[in-house]
Amino acid sequence: MKCFLVLLSALLCFFTTGIEAFSAPPASHVASYPYTSPFATAPLHQPTSTTLFGKKEARAAGNERKNRTERVKKPKDDVIEVEGTVIESLPNAMFRCTIDGAPDTQEPVLATISGKIRKNFVKILVGDKVTIELSPYDLTRGRITFRKR
Repeated sequence: MKCFLVLLSALLCFFTTGIEAFSAPPASHVASYPYTSPFATAPLHQPTSTTLFGKKEARAAGNERKNRTERVKKPKDDVIEVEGTVIESLPNAMFRCTIDGAPDTQEPVLATISGKIRKNFVKILVGDKVTIELSPYDLTRGRITFRKR
């Protein structure tokens, strides 16, 4: 009797919900289902490419930069770089420099030593060719960023 009731309820359920309830779900529903079985034979993640991100990318760029012999600088937006010659040495690591290619009527630039040159004890003497960064706000003052050899 119990078997008959179970069979009758299964048939009733089958006819009221339709045939789709007991068939396999369509492929679109299977793909959107987030759960993957731990026993699945397909890999759970896609293979990644060999691109580097973050610290590793910076380290790789640093290793490439070490092998170069030319001077590579990051471009700055708000400075004007000019070549000049030191004409006078002043106290407190200040120098008067003339800008190469400027007319003689232009007054000399008052320039100080940048932090890297100061840190590495680069000696700057009168007559040295230097690279000067000028601020767009005050073109009479600058920073010596490089001494030519």
